[in-house]
Amino acid sequence: MHLSSTLQVRTYDSFKFNGTTQSENDILLCSICAKLDFYRILLYGIHELEPIPLGSLSSIFEKSYQCSFCRLISLYVRRTRIMEDFPHIDLSEIECGVHTTLCGALRRGPHPPLRYGRRLYITGNGLWQTHPAFRAVGPLLIHLMQEDASKFGRPVDLHGRRVKNTVDVGLVKKWIKLCEENHGDKCRNVWRMDRNLPEFVRVVDVVSMAVIPAPSHRFRHVALSYVWGGNGAEYWTTKDNIAKRSIPGGLNAANLPDTITDSISFVRQLGERYIWIDALCIIQDDLQDKISQLHAMDSVYGLSYFTLIAAGGKTARDPLPGCRPRTRTPQIHIEVVQGLHLFVTPPTHEKALGMSAWITRCWTYQESALSCRRIYFTEQEVYFECRCQVFCENIVAESKADFCSSFLRHSREEYFPFSTDSFWSYKYAVERCTRRNLTVESDIVDALTGVTNALVVAFGLGDPARAFQYGMMLTELHQALLWQHDPLTPRSNSSWPSWAWATWQTRVTGYSSEVSVDETLVDAWYIVDHGGGIVPLNVQKVSRDYWIEEEQPPYSSPGRTLDPTAMPLDTHRPLKPGTLIFCTTSSHFAITRRGGESNEESSPADHYGLFNILSATSSPTWVGTVILPLNPAPPSSIEFIVLSRCDGAHGFYDEESIKPYRGCLLHVMAVSENEGLMERIGLGIIHIVAWVASTPEEKVVFLR
Repeated sequence: MHLSSTLQVRTYDSFKFNGTTQSENDILLCSICAKLDFYRILLYGIHELEPIPLGSLSSIFEKSYQCSFCRLISLYVRRTRIMEDFPHIDLSEIECGVHTTLCGALRRGPHPPLRYGRRLYITGNGLWQTHPAFRAVGPLLIHLMQEDASKFGRPVDLHGRRVKNTVDVGLVKKWIKLCEENHGDKCRNVWRMDRNLPEFVRVVDVVSMAVIPAPSHRFRHVALSYVWGGNGAEYWTTKDNIAKRSIPGGLNAANLPDTITDSISFVRQLGERYIWIDALCIIQDDLQDKISQLHAMDSVYGLSYFTLIAAGGKTARDPLPGCRPRTRTPQIHIEVVQGLHLFVTPPTHEKALGMSAWITRCWTYQESALSCRRIYFTEQEVYFECRCQVFCENIVAESKADFCSSFLRHSREEYFPFSTDSFWSYKYAVERCTRRNLTVESDIVDALTGVTNALVVAFGLGDPARAFQYGMMLTELHQALLWQHDPLTPRSNSSWPSWAWATWQTRVTGYSSEVSVDETLVDAWYIVDHGGGIVPLNVQKVSRDYWIEEEQPPYSSPGRTLDPTAMPLDTHRPLKPGTLIFCTTSSHFAITRRGGESNEESSPADHYGLFNILSATSSPTWVGTVILPLNPAPPSSIEFIVLSRCDGAHGFYDEESIKPYRGCLLHVMAVSENEGLMERIGLGIIHIVAWVASTPEEKVVFLR
């Protein structure tokens, strides 16, 4: 048994009634459940390796009309819609059982074992963990309601609480106050504490109902994050209506969609005065205003008192569930089992958000990541999340502590900054953001600008326009270039440079933590700016001590010093903005598809594949690996250019062949060349011995 040392191990039979002590409530239980002593189970616990059998899932369904405990299980299964969406599943083959798991604690420090609450965990041949229908809503967990906590000598911490059909505004105020008064700098964006909103940013004054410039004095505002869900020109702020909306009473709530009107009403109920809503605070038909406002998103969300997140709807026309009567129906079903009030826990905030349309949208990523406090409206209930705690309506979890070990506290790790390392924070954001959807693919960089601007401020990277371009972190360009495609993402019709991940249709799988840069091999980088000028980049240089497994020939970097004013180019066309210019070495190698044409790991939908790089000897051998596009099929020989040295590349290219090579590999970019201009077509690694043996040539690269 997984019990405290102060408790004795109990057998399954010790949790069964002897037939003479059954309560009157057992007439509402089936023959299997009536034999169990639920009080003792919840008091002492059942180890996960010794679950009590409950019978097949089909039998539990059959008994759900007469057994209150079976009914709780069947309600959970029906909530997943597994029978409708996956009718082939045979429920009679799924054997269920019950064990217990601890709820954790809201406060630090030691606690007597019996003060830890327990909940029932229903097993089902691993189905809850492996089947997508169950993974979406989470495991089948059954909790005690708060009125039963005293029966176990426990506080009401982490017991169930009844959810009303409208949100308890006083409870939400309590959550905010607990965070503000007890969490200190942990729940503040400390890199923004001495700043105000830029003067050109507007907010909605919910008292005067007007769109006004952000007050010059220090004030607090709320931000809204929601899904537009289509065109909303009839309620947008435009050049024609901004003057009217700027006067008291000029913003007519009757013309606004439900998400926005409910948000304004809720903020007013909380006693706050200002809220930032993009559709109202940005002049939607003014391109210059849009650009300036989008570049202030780090301030708008980073400085917000809290961010209101409408995760319960699919469009701006959906209400905030629970903000008004009849806008939600709580789905907490309570059954009385042997005198104990039990209910199946609704999804955690992670699971609830995972089923929302809100979390699929790229624009909402930075809105969440930059916000220190978040209030989520989901279909079933409201959640509060800060850096220290998670509160919700259906579980009693309020605490002054700045730490908890409760089952609620599972951070989604989207708080900024994500690390003390600037590049790690950057790559984390890119990988998360590009998993989401955009209506307009070219918006991807704008949708991440708030995060990149915040990175500039947090890590002192200087001018944002010099630190980031096309979504790429130029101060860490030697690492930023090492991104990889998702196999299913073709290149979009973009005029952006090929070396930027944003040029492809979103999802990026790159920046594996196993692919490192241990020595930069490009001494100087230049870029063509939007005015056509050639400007130097301030790229960090890396030269770590690395261990080489065997004696290797040295790599010789180009010895020439680039002169930006005298760079030869075999074309009469002007260089486009975004062209990278640098000096490196270049060589050609033969390639062949990994696994041949019958590669079982690829699918017809794949746009990229793994290729072997072959030596130029009489009997070609493997010397490296590269990921290349499949359509059109690459030529049999590819030009490569060197970027940097890496100390191993396990996990990205060839885990079996490459892992043993330490300090012997070069990061190389596969390129195509046309009239002196190069484009990136893939990224790979190659053994330094093969590179030196190929007699590479020095070359000034103009990379588009």
